[in-house]
Amino acid sequence: MLRTHYCQELNQSLVNKTVQVCAWVHHRRDHGGIIFIDCRDRSGLLQVVFNPEQADLFKKAETLRNEYVVQISGKVHLRPKGTENPHLKSGNIELQATDLVILNPSAPLPISIDAYTPVSEEVALRYRYLDLRRPEVQERFRLRTEVVRLIRHFYEERGFLDIETPVLTKATPEGARDYLVPSRVHSGEFYALPQSPQLFKQLLMMSGFDRYYQIVRCFRDEDLRADRQPEFTQLDMEMSFCNEEDIQVLNESLIRYLFKELLNVNLPDPFPRMSYATAMQRYGSDKPDLRIPFELVDIHDLIKDIEFKVFSGPAKDAQGRVAALRIPKGADLSRKAIEDYTDYVSIFGAKGLAYIKVLDRSQGLEGLQSPILKFIPDTTVAAILDRVNAENGDIIFFGAGKSKIVSESLGALRVKLGHDFNCVKNEWSPLWVVDFPLVEFDAEGKRWQALHHPFTAPKLNDVSELQANPASSLSRAYDMVLNGCEIGGGSIRIHDTAMQSAVFDLLDITEAEQQEKFGFLLKALKFGCPPHGGMAFGLDRLVMLMTGAKSIRDVIAFPKTQTASCPLTEAPSSVSEQQLKDLSLQIVKSKRQNVSKKRSDDIF
Repeated sequence: MLRTHYCQELNQSLVNKTVQVCAWVHHRRDHGGIIFIDCRDRSGLLQVVFNPEQADLFKKAETLRNEYVVQISGKVHLRPKGTENPHLKSGNIELQATDLVILNPSAPLPISIDAYTPVSEEVALRYRYLDLRRPEVQERFRLRTEVVRLIRHFYEERGFLDIETPVLTKATPEGARDYLVPSRVHSGEFYALPQSPQLFKQLLMMSGFDRYYQIVRCFRDEDLRADRQPEFTQLDMEMSFCNEEDIQVLNESLIRYLFKELLNVNLPDPFPRMSYATAMQRYGSDKPDLRIPFELVDIHDLIKDIEFKVFSGPAKDAQGRVAALRIPKGADLSRKAIEDYTDYVSIFGAKGLAYIKVLDRSQGLEGLQSPILKFIPDTTVAAILDRVNAENGDIIFFGAGKSKIVSESLGALRVKLGHDFNCVKNEWSPLWVVDFPLVEFDAEGKRWQALHHPFTAPKLNDVSELQANPASSLSRAYDMVLNGCEIGGGSIRIHDTAMQSAVFDLLDITEAEQQEKFGFLLKALKFGCPPHGGMAFGLDRLVMLMTGAKSIRDVIAFPKTQTASCPLTEAPSSVSEQQLKDLSLQIVKSKRQNVSKKRSDDIF
């Protein structure tokens, strides 16, 4: 055996015992003729002492450099009084070395391990195996392992079966783009990597398994952001003979269990519920961060009859919205800062960002500052100030236009201002968002689209009523939101063939497409399908929040960049002509230029 203990397993109970550790040299210090080595393994750090009395051993220790891989034998001693390190589990002891074996030296490092210095994402991911050595990074993966262990324990205690579903499956026309896998055996045909196990877990309910869960890899070929990756891990569950409340109670119990066990945090019981309509009206988002106290306030009724068309036009439009966002103590914002916020909301389609600074309400209009005051009657201005409860020192921002754009732009501005003004409460704030619309109209495509997915059950049980009123139909869907992040979502599923076909029809999926893409599902629904529903959690996103990481890339061992590439392996990459021939494929060059990959020698 190369080692008897991990570094952090050594403690006072082993004093005067001979032990053997294997580790990396984290840091070397020479003090008064004595060499101190901080050794590091996955458990943490251990101080090792080399004394000059053992000349040969001491000379070998002098050759050690950071990240050398070593095997050290020695006796455990108490540290001299006053030199203990309370931040380490092994902080009361040290290892007096009696033997040293250098298992492998290390070249000079391209990134720092012991004292982290920021480097570009490209470099960090190119040397991800070094980046992963950092103790704070390894701590995230220890917590991730515990999260998975507790999830399995939670579901299996409640009668759920862990069942694997296919990775090579059939492409579907809904949702994000599929990653396609060409078949060598079936020339010219393709598998798709699963965006989720959705259809298979429904088929498992039809098979009578009743309670299923799986921690599963999923794939989506879509534009990336901080909380998205082309491949990610999903906690998936489904159960039969249940309603929304059953699934919500079960899964919020899971999240409470994880936070209590791993973070010693007591989340509320039950989680609050909020309708989609309320979330959009008050927060401009279907995943509102309730730690931020600012809210959107509708003012269309106050300004619909004024001559200022920028406001009155959207106020009179059934698809329009005019809303205000009050920021306490924001009147000190400079013109440059306001211009920057205006640029920010333009990302979401807003054409501008009107504002009123409230300097002193007692002075009437003289106590206000705004370029739009001359366009709005005095009485209307006063009514707006009253509506938003304006106080001296506040600034009020306004959004006017199409409802979707106003909600999204002011909702995003609300979050940004909350962080910029340090108004985010230091707490955990979970909630359920419920009562989503079943569909939304895509004006560009001139068709209805499912807000979640086409297998979500409508609250209406009547097919003809759904067909007559699609715009007002709500779904039996629910999302779990935590601190402004959607960590999970699900729904009660359609378990009736007629209703499933009606939803497909509504989404403009032709009968031929229905049979081609979903024929197996429609057939299965005819053979005694039970009522069922489920949920899926983004495991990476959940662990990101629990560890305080800024991106899910920080909690994935080998993530992709925002261009869906891997600097470490240089994937994706070209393949040989023979491989293409075996798959009956031919590369057709696009006019679009590919972004060239940087080699390591281009960076250093």
